[in-house]
Amino acid sequence: MPVLDQRTKRPSVLLLLSSAGLALAACQTKPVKPGGRQPSVSVAVPLKADVWRAVASEADRDRLDRLGLAWSEALAEANRSNPADVRREGMLLRPRGGLDQPDPTPGSYNCRLIELGRGSGKARGPAFTAYKPFFCYVELDDGQLTFVKQTGSQRPSGRLWDDDDSKRMIFLGSIAMTPKDKALAYGDDARRDMAATFERVGPFRWRLVVPWPRDNSAKLGVYELTPVADQPE
Repeated sequence: MPVLDQRTKRPSVLLLLSSAGLALAACQTKPVKPGGRQPSVSVAVPLKADVWRAVASEADRDRLDRLGLAWSEALAEANRSNPADVRREGMLLRPRGGLDQPDPTPGSYNCRLIELGRGSGKARGPAFTAYKPFFCYVELDDGQLTFVKQTGSQRPSGRLWDDDDSKRMIFLGSIAMTPKDKALAYGDDARRDMAATFERVGPFRWRLVVPWPRDNSAKLGVYELTPVADQPE
């Protein structure tokens, strides 16, 4: 029944509005919070390896993924023919010999190359070959470390990339095959591309390990780097 105003005997407007508001409020329902966990969006932190793997070719990613097999086969062959030579190199030829903080200090280095195992290019050749020393250089270029072999016929040069394995860096570069060849950027000529790992194996001693070299000269190439005593100014 409508409520009457006692003075005018008419329905009270204020009371009618108040009653309508209460009725409307009674009809409304509070939102129900869904049970269980609330949906959330998480963004994965990009891996360091994602960066260099995006630069490397499929063939070179495969070479680096099969690094363990290269070590195993190359050392097995070298130990059969030159066990004393392998032992003499100590940590340099130890497969899991990498230490923390692999980043090299920019400067000049005494370098030498040892090839292990017989590649298809020299199936009947020696399984252990140590070459004459030469010079290398490590430089910081636009915030990224680079490695360059300065002397000799085949001269690799390229960039060192961070990896999620804290005991290694990744080298992606190109090889100048003759003294007349100009240095190329990685990827400019797949026939000259080179992929390797870079590790510290002792105080002031590093190595660049090339699994399955592209020229098939060996199963594994190991470059040793030790700093030049008198660094150029």
